[in-house]
Amino acid sequence: MLETLKDVIPVPKVLDFWEGDEAIIGAMLLAEIRGISCTGNMDDKLSFQIGMHHARMHEVKLPGYGYYGADGFKLLDRNDWRLYIQRNFENWKEPCQDMLDSELYERALLHFDSLFSALPEPDGPCVVHMDFRPGNIVVNGNEVAGIIDFESARCGSSEIDFTQMSRYIWTVNPRAKASYIEGYGSIRPLLNLDAVLPFYDFYDAFSAVVWCKNRGVEKNGTFLQENIHILRKSIGY
Repeated sequence: MLETLKDVIPVPKVLDFWEGDEAIIGAMLLAEIRGISCTGNMDDKLSFQIGMHHARMHEVKLPGYGYYGADGFKLLDRNDWRLYIQRNFENWKEPCQDMLDSELYERALLHFDSLFSALPEPDGPCVVHMDFRPGNIVVNGNEVAGIIDFESARCGSSEIDFTQMSRYIWTVNPRAKASYIEGYGSIRPLLNLDAVLPFYDFYDAFSAVVWCKNRGVEKNGTFLQENIHILRKSIGY
């Protein structure tokens, strides 16, 4: 994915890689990007740049909905983005049931069905980062120096790629959202965020509960409670 994006947006240069073996999936040696994570105040210029780079990434087209693996690009089943989203949720149900009280869990299942059926047609297929948040944006002053952590990147619908920005930036700084939208719109039309963000905010939180279970509840207790709170708020429970 980094090779695909290297002439599109600022990403780390791949210096070397190891394909891995039966025990380890592999590794890459990446060039350093000088700067710091974008975790401080975000002015209009920086927000505009972030939106612009995000849009440029979403302009990159691949053969279909899917991801790169050891054997090249693999299409999703039936090349169907929404089927992929639906199956992910189905796979998360059982582990998530152990983490939520029964009433919240049952309401979550109904809430998924309600929001999912109301989604507009997906755009794409295009490159999506899957974890596009301030911690993965490297800055020098008010300039974007690079975008990092493409481990989960794939070819999907851009609708999935705005949740982290909304949660960690726009809710605290609405002005940053306006500048981001302006920057994004200078490259490509932005989809109707109001039509997709409620679903993906819920979907991401449900996924995060399972992630916390798999990675250890004791180590990730704060993050777990944050996402349970998001689920409750989304459902109204």
